[in-house]
Amino acid sequence: MRYLHTMVRVKNLDEALNFYCTLFGLSEIRRYENEKGRFTLVFLAAPGDLDRAKGELSPCLELTYNWDSEDYTGGRNFGHLAYEVDDIYGFCQHLMDNGVTINRPPRDGHMAFVRSPDGISIEILQKGENLAAQEPWASMANTGAW
Repeated sequence: MRYLHTMVRVKNLDEALNFYCTLFGLSEIRRYENEKGRFTLVFLAAPGDLDRAKGELSPCLELTYNWDSEDYTGGRNFGHLAYEVDDIYGFCQHLMDNGVTINRPPRDGHMAFVRSPDGISIEILQKGENLAAQEPWASMANTGAW
């Protein structure tokens, strides 16, 4: 397993980039815009992590900017932690076997979400290519919001 990123939602992308890049000293290493989903993701890295982040896309801070304005209250601006694993199905099964609810099962062989005992959302991503769909995961319905 390896740590990937922490995601925070931002209300104003330009202000956020000014703060994190210009003032705080992080560098933008990747940007993804999704017109259909109406959001932009910007991945930032600290100077000491820059080479690694450019090559491995981690460790990063992910800024999520939703194009439709929203005020984030009560911690809604913090999104999730993200970790990459070698076998998403085996990892999720291990968690389930130990009483952890899989809030978003890895139906696609790529991504799952769970929550910590304190309610922190954790994204689990398959390392490399998506695994082929596999039961019982492929037919599992969403069991909660992440």
